[in-house]
Amino acid sequence: MSIVDKVKQMLGQHPDKARNTVDKSGDMIDRKTGGKHADKVDKAQDKAGDYIDRGGEGGQTGGTHGDGTPGGGQPS
Repeated sequence: MSIVDKVKQMLGQHPDKARNTVDKSGDMIDRKTGGKHADKVDKAQDKAGDYIDRGGEGGQTGGTHGDGTPGGGQPS
């Protein structure tokens, strides 16, 4: 299992912790940069939150291929 798969699995199991981490990370970046990139950081936080809300694009269940067959990830 790759690190990406492990992260996706974690997102599916602990979405509240993942969202909290995204928020804290963005706040830290804003502090370190003096808010210089706040708009970009906010957009990244929003996109990460959306990804978390969707369950990490399949998370534990593996999702589906583009044709709807089970499997997710890379098509065979």
